[in-house]
Amino acid sequence: MISLPLTSPISPNRSLLHQTRRPNLTRRRFWIRSSLSLQDQDTAKTPKRVVLVRHGQSTWNEEGRIQGSSDFSVLTKKGETQADISRQMLAGDSFDVCFTSPLKRSKKTAEIIWGSRESEMIFDYELREIDLYSFQGLLKKEGKEKFGEAFKEWQEDPANFCIDGHYPVRELWSRARGCWPGILAHESKSVLVVAHNAVNQALVATAIGLGTEYFRSLLQSNCGVSVLDFTPRADGGSPHVCLNRLNQTPNSPLAGGSSGGRTASKQIILVCHGQGNNEVSAVTNQAATNDQPMKMLGVIQSQKIAELLLDLRVSSIVCSPETASIETAAAISRVQEAAGCLGVDSVPRYVKTKQMNELNVEGVLHKSNQDNDVIASIQPGWLSQLDEEAVSALWNRSEKAWESLLDELSDEEANPGDTMVVVGSPISHISLIAQCLNLTKEGLGLFHLDAGSISVIDFPDGPSKRGVIRCTNYTAHLGRWCIPITRLT
Repeated sequence: MISLPLTSPISPNRSLLHQTRRPNLTRRRFWIRSSLSLQDQDTAKTPKRVVLVRHGQSTWNEEGRIQGSSDFSVLTKKGETQADISRQMLAGDSFDVCFTSPLKRSKKTAEIIWGSRESEMIFDYELREIDLYSFQGLLKKEGKEKFGEAFKEWQEDPANFCIDGHYPVRELWSRARGCWPGILAHESKSVLVVAHNAVNQALVATAIGLGTEYFRSLLQSNCGVSVLDFTPRADGGSPHVCLNRLNQTPNSPLAGGSSGGRTASKQIILVCHGQGNNEVSAVTNQAATNDQPMKMLGVIQSQKIAELLLDLRVSSIVCSPETASIETAAAISRVQEAAGCLGVDSVPRYVKTKQMNELNVEGVLHKSNQDNDVIASIQPGWLSQLDEEAVSALWNRSEKAWESLLDELSDEEANPGDTMVVVGSPISHISLIAQCLNLTKEGLGLFHLDAGSISVIDFPDGPSKRGVIRCTNYTAHLGRWCIPITRLT
C-alpha cells in the first residue's frame, strides 16, 4: 500500500507588492507530499521507469463530446496515426509489461504501441477515464446549456465540482493513487501505461505528491508521452520520484492547440542552453567551476533550438548572464531576424534580448556548495546532496526571477507578443517550473531537464493566474542528438 505523508510546510505568501500588482494570482504555496512510500520494499530495490501515454484522438474528441468513462468512442484515423508515431517513439524500449485501460480508445492505442511484443498486457478498469456521470455523452455546448452553474464549476473549480452526488476529480485522485501499488509492485524495470487524459494527469500528480488543485495543470495531449522515474534510496526508504518529461507529443509542442480546453493568451518557452564546457563530462565525470562557452555539441543544440522556434514570431528573449545562455539566445535571435528578412514582407526586424541576473542560479550554488558535479549533472536525488544554504539561495533567487518574468510577460510594451523565450540552465528552469506550480523548495527534486531541451508553460487565463505546463524536457528537435524517451537519465 502506498502512503503519501505530508512532509513540508506551506511557504509564506509572496510580497504584498506583487499581490497588489496582480491581485488575482494565487500566491499560497501548496503542501508537497513526499515521494511514494512503499511498504513492499521489494519494489524499491531497482530503478523503475513508468511511461504514461494518453490514447490517440477519438471520435468523441473530434466531435467535442464529453467522454468521461463511457466506452462508445473509438480511435479516428488521425488517432491511429498518432498511436503509430508513439509506437515509433517508444520502439527502443523493451517494456516488461503494459497496463492499459480496457476502454476501446485506450485499448486500441495500447495494441498499436505494443505491436508484436510478447510481454504481458494487463487491462485494469481502475485506469478508465474520470467518471463524469450525467455529463457523459453531451457536447460541451450542451453541457453548458443543460447544467449551467454546474458546468461552470466544472470549468472553473474542478477540484470541488459535484454532480449526481459525486466529486469526480476527488474520486479520480483516490483511484489513481490506488493504481500505483499494482504498477510498482510488478517485477519489471520498464512499465508502459496507456490510459486517458484526466487519469494520466492524476497518475502523474499523485506520483509526485500533488493534490486535486493541480487538475488541468499538467497537460496530457492525444498520444502525449510522460515519463516517471523511481530510484531507490541508499537508506532503503521510499524511492526518489522524478518527472523526467511531460507530454512528449507526436507533433511539435509549439504547434498550438488548446491548453486544458482553453486557448493560451500568453506563453513562456523555457529553453535550456546548449551544453557548455562547465557541464559534466561523460568521460572524466568532472566539471569546470567557472563560466565557460558552449562546446561543439552545445552549438549544435542551440542551432536546433533556433530552428524549432522558427515558426514563432519571437519579439523578446530573456536569458541568464552565463556565457552558454547568451550564446544560445544569440543563435535564436539570429535565426529569427534572418527569417524576418526572408518573409513575405521582407522587413528586417529586431529581437530584443535582455539578461536577467536572477536566472544565474549556478553562481549562487557554486558559492554555497563545493560539489560541482551535483550542479553540473542533475542525477536522481541531487537536491538532497545540496546543503540547506544552497537550496534556500536557489529557491529565493528563482522566486525573484519568476516574479520578474511574470512582470515582463504582463507588460505589453516590454513584451508586445504573446510568447516569451527564456534561456537558462536546467537547474534554473526546474526552479521556474516549481515556482509556476506554487510549490515549496522541496519540490525542486521532482523534475529533470536536459541541456538543449525546451519546456512550455501556457497561461490560458493570463499571467495573473497559474500557468499550465504544456510539456517539459522536449528534445525531439535535436534530431540525432536528442535524448531518447526510453534512455534512463
